[in-house]
Amino acid sequence: MLNKKSVDDLNAKGKRVLIRCDFNVPLKEGKITDETRIVAALPTIKKLADDGAKVILCSHLGKVKNGPNEGESLAPVAARLSEKLGKDVVFVSDYNVTGEAATKAVEAMKEGDVVLLQNTRFRGKEETKNGEEFSKELADLADDYVCDAFGSSHRAHASVEGVTKFITAKGGTNAVGYLMQKEIDFLGNAVENPVRPFVAILGGAKVADKLNVISNLLEKCDTLIIGGGMAFTFLKAQGKEIGNSLVDDSKLDYCKEMMDKAEKLGKKLLLPVDSTIAANFPDPIDGPIDVQVVSVDAIPADMQGLDIGTKTAELYADAVKSARTVVWNGPMGVFENPVLAKGTIAVAQALAETEATTIIGGGDSAAAVNQLGFADKMSHISTGGGASLEFLEGKELPGVAAADDK
Repeated sequence: MLNKKSVDDLNAKGKRVLIRCDFNVPLKEGKITDETRIVAALPTIKKLADDGAKVILCSHLGKVKNGPNEGESLAPVAARLSEKLGKDVVFVSDYNVTGEAATKAVEAMKEGDVVLLQNTRFRGKEETKNGEEFSKELADLADDYVCDAFGSSHRAHASVEGVTKFITAKGGTNAVGYLMQKEIDFLGNAVENPVRPFVAILGGAKVADKLNVISNLLEKCDTLIIGGGMAFTFLKAQGKEIGNSLVDDSKLDYCKEMMDKAEKLGKKLLLPVDSTIAANFPDPIDGPIDVQVVSVDAIPADMQGLDIGTKTAELYADAVKSARTVVWNGPMGVFENPVLAKGTIAVAQALAETEATTIIGGGDSAAAVNQLGFADKMSHISTGGGASLEFLEGKELPGVAAADDK
């Protein structure tokens, strides 16, 4: 899965190249509030346009639960892209996405032109039988295809995987873009060929979300650090009294198995030694809250752990110091609250100060390092929450697998 054709392998001059981007940007009253994903797509778009390709872009936006609507149209993205590229990006507003308007817009293209199609989810369920027809129509618009949407690469949708079969059938090339290549290089190599010592840090609320990730990473890493709400299921499995802390009783046996597995494989599995506790979850989430730090052996029955404690933060920071590769997925506590963000900040700080290659696996951990101001200190912040988790699980991602091998 790591050796795929990239945009640098395309001979794109004069060709129609369809790029699947991730323009799933947050919108407020029709205005884009965070353009990170647009900026991330620019290198691939510019490369192909500069090479003389006719560049056709497609992406989904939002969940589109109640059918096509102007609130989830990609029109604001087209406007922003035009500004960023310094050239007019033609927007095909047709809700059918690949209809007559799209065909005409593509026919009128000259070398270096850029066209953006309407939100792919306006076509209905991309993964159903409709997907086959949609896949073919997308492929009909192009000669070659580039997937640069890592955040969608774990879904076998028409615009991610389906289209590639039809591109192959017509003798075209399926490649990955620069953003996708970076994800494969960092996440793929971290898991398959890490420079050791390799430390993996997992946080977040639920053990259930990370079952396969825990198991897979134990086989790959030297030290596995567990924080966040999921740590309490492990602590309860050790026989600790965890008060009202979040717990998944159905996963206690699984946690015991993982602790046994770590021991058998000679891996370090680090769990919290103390916890920042409170009587209730903060409401609102960033509101004032009274907390105390206690040993994980001493959580009162009516209190709950909402962050790792100070000793745990030091223990985890120490484990990172000697690492050469660190992968982090999931915060250490309720990082949205300033009082309960200390554990997450301590881990982020340790990653910022290490010489190791530091990879942040999307989702809440990416939000945390961005929000806490550590983003520029990390080697790589993944653009895909679900996709990076599945990569860490060792799963094959349809959007990556569908690209042609070198």
